[in-house]
Amino acid sequence: MKIFLLILQIISAIAVVITVLLHTAKGEGLGGIGGAAKLFGTPKGMEAGLDKITTGCAVAFVVISLILSII
Repeated sequence: MKIFLLILQIISAIAVVITVLLHTAKGEGLGGIGGAAKLFGTPKGMEAGLDKITTGCAVAFVVISLILSII
């Protein structure tokens, strides 16, 4: 069980890093590589979707960390 949670924590940590890097900052961020920023539709729609995904990944990471600290 603990190994399964550790694997989930690593996956969620990588997902948080990737989703944060995909957010647009002052430039187009990593989402602009190869025109991928235009792939997801309007920038507002992409940012709203990325916000939800990033929040979900961060919450999953924190919850898994709390569970692992209890075990």
